[in-house]
Amino acid sequence: MDSVRKILHADCDCFYAAVEMRDNPALREIPLAIGGSAEGRGVIATCNYPARRYGIHSAMPTARALRLCPQLTLLHGDFDRYREASRQIQAIFHELTPLVEPLSLDEAFLDVTAVTRFSGSATWMARWLKEECQRRVGITVSVGAAPSKFLAKIASDWEKPDGLTVITPDRVATFIKTLPVTKLNGVGPATARRLKSLDIDTCDDLQRLPQDRLIHEFGKFGHRLFELARGIDTRPVRVERERKSVSVETTFATDLPGLPDCHRELAALCDRLESRLARHGHPPLAGLFVKVRFDDFSLTTIEGRGSTLCNQTFNALLAQAWARKKRPVRLLGVGARLVPEDARRQLTLPL
Repeated sequence: MDSVRKILHADCDCFYAAVEMRDNPALREIPLAIGGSAEGRGVIATCNYPARRYGIHSAMPTARALRLCPQLTLLHGDFDRYREASRQIQAIFHELTPLVEPLSLDEAFLDVTAVTRFSGSATWMARWLKEECQRRVGITVSVGAAPSKFLAKIASDWEKPDGLTVITPDRVATFIKTLPVTKLNGVGPATARRLKSLDIDTCDDLQRLPQDRLIHEFGKFGHRLFELARGIDTRPVRVERERKSVSVETTFATDLPGLPDCHRELAALCDRLESRLARHGHPPLAGLFVKVRFDDFSLTTIEGRGSTLCNQTFNALLAQAWARKKRPVRLLGVGARLVPEDARRQLTLPL
């Protein structure tokens, strides 16, 4: 690990809900969620902390959220206001350092290694960010400071809401040992179950397995597990994030009963995808994919080759995806993988 680096991860607390509560203080103490309607098969985008006490969380179907909390106040959201609040917060980040990597409207990494303000103290910088975002924008931000992006992101979530956690280089080894492996980047439910079957619950447990055993068990990801279990993450803060794909999707008010119904909806999705790609300047394509969420909420994605949009290809991919379960469909999506920037530059080099 490069122990000299100082990385901040700033994450607004329940951002959409926070903007609503800022603009209407009467919403602060009641369960509040931002999301689609239950009748429209909507899902929760975010919710405030009073709502979370009922077990509500993001990506939960709105209908289920309302069953858990019948008195829940549900707002569809005003994304123009959210984007404006995000713009103001990002401007504060850039006052501190030009090395800002936005991850979404409400979170970003900041590399403050070379910042000399506040005597170079990442802790004081984090406090300043929190105070300025609250004072100028009225939004509470949790901040984590650490020698790496991986640890800074974990730290920002450690004491939410309104948290500030600093992991200094001399604390990394101790902090990592007790960290649950479920906190590691890329460890989803399936990998967590596999680790559990190997009696691995914490990074301390994971450190006991040699790298070759981890690679044998998890392939290339085994090397990443070996590094993360030791707090190793040398990824830089990237000011410009490369777009890797463009996609569109629709959640239907009523499940599509069969494959012919799905095919009928596909043309409109392909048109939307073509329009979105046009807004991005028609970037070169590396492949196409179709995403299907069935009525049991299981999700499948299937990919194919293709350098141009082709409805026939999407129809073929859809048929393969639907055949995996042959159930009514709740959501359909189509997308295109983009040729990486480096490869695009090589294609345009003169002979």
